[in-house]
Amino acid sequence: MSTTRTALVIGGGIAGPVVATALRKAGIEACVYEAYPGPSYGIGSGLALAPNGVAALDIIGAGDPVRDVAVPIAGMSMSIGDKLLRMPGLSDVPPLQVVDRSELHRTLHRHAVAAGVPFEYGKRLFDVREEASGITARFTDGSTATADVLIGADGIHSTVRGLIDPNAPGPDYTGMLGFGAITEYDAALAPDTMTFAFGKQAYYLYWPVGDGRVAWGANLPHKEYLSLTAARAVPKAHWLDVLRGTYRDDTPGGELARRTTEEQLEVVGALHIMPPVPHWYRGRMVLVGDAVHAPSNSSGQGASLAIESCVQLARCLRDLPTAEAFAVYQRLRRGRVEGIAARAAKVNHSKTLGPVARKAMQLLVPLMAKTVMNPEKTMGPEQRYRIDWDARADSELAIA
Repeated sequence: MSTTRTALVIGGGIAGPVVATALRKAGIEACVYEAYPGPSYGIGSGLALAPNGVAALDIIGAGDPVRDVAVPIAGMSMSIGDKLLRMPGLSDVPPLQVVDRSELHRTLHRHAVAAGVPFEYGKRLFDVREEASGITARFTDGSTATADVLIGADGIHSTVRGLIDPNAPGPDYTGMLGFGAITEYDAALAPDTMTFAFGKQAYYLYWPVGDGRVAWGANLPHKEYLSLTAARAVPKAHWLDVLRGTYRDDTPGGELARRTTEEQLEVVGALHIMPPVPHWYRGRMVLVGDAVHAPSNSSGQGASLAIESCVQLARCLRDLPTAEAFAVYQRLRRGRVEGIAARAAKVNHSKTLGPVARKAMQLLVPLMAKTVMNPEKTMGPEQRYRIDWDARADSELAIA
């Protein structure tokens, strides 16, 4: 039986509103505490939500609002040099939903507020005090808040992760900076298709969004680590010069870079991946989303896994005493998220291939598409995963 009645959710990005909404559905009062002075709508560029992630949003009633602001992507292609190869897919799953990160934040925030979730801003956590009766969060503005549990949904640079385990690993830099834009491009592109392109110098991807516009994202190899703040401190004119030089010999990468304006360019900064985190919880604290598992963007599953974990954590706290709930939650999630992260790490390596390896890849990909790129093995278990909200949380472990 659950012993959790109230929860403090630290972080108001993607995971925070989702876990708070799921907790309310589970009968647990949750309040979100965000360090920013208001909703953080202006961070990041486009991201893809896989069918499993959208299905988890459906559980809390947020699936349709997200579909309303997303672009469905039913097909995928790979481009290497002058070869464009249509990739095999799964015929029995819905399309990916590609959405601007800011729009996703806004949609999930509105949905949470409509569900009755309160938000407090300017609340930067720095310490906690645990007692037998609950846990108290201490914020840098001098205020405090107390509840039965505290959930760290505070992203890849999580403060809560360090409070749970001061020796916990931090995020690893992938060696790439992220950029994104939506620009005008009138060339004929396959509709509802995302193309993963291995350019002559760097990797990029693109997809049509309608009305003669194309969204594209660049993964730019960069030895120096630049945080979001540091990357945005560099004039956009400089980054456009770099992108145009990097992709000048690629089609359509060169044209996309040339057409992108400073106003259109979204600077994301360093791309990260989280190594396995030994301790997901301690006492009355637990981690969710990027704070505990952030595969590289190559996975196509980062946001979807975060959403899944939010819903699973709410189920566990609904059905079980706190300590048992956290343990079951970790057992339900660790194998899945770390397996996907390992797959993404291999894909990430291919984005930084040298010219010789890139040429070899160009020759091998058509064969790989018929053999090792079997979608049943690479995407089937990931995208068909569904959460049974009505089932008792620990029943899955009993079946296993």
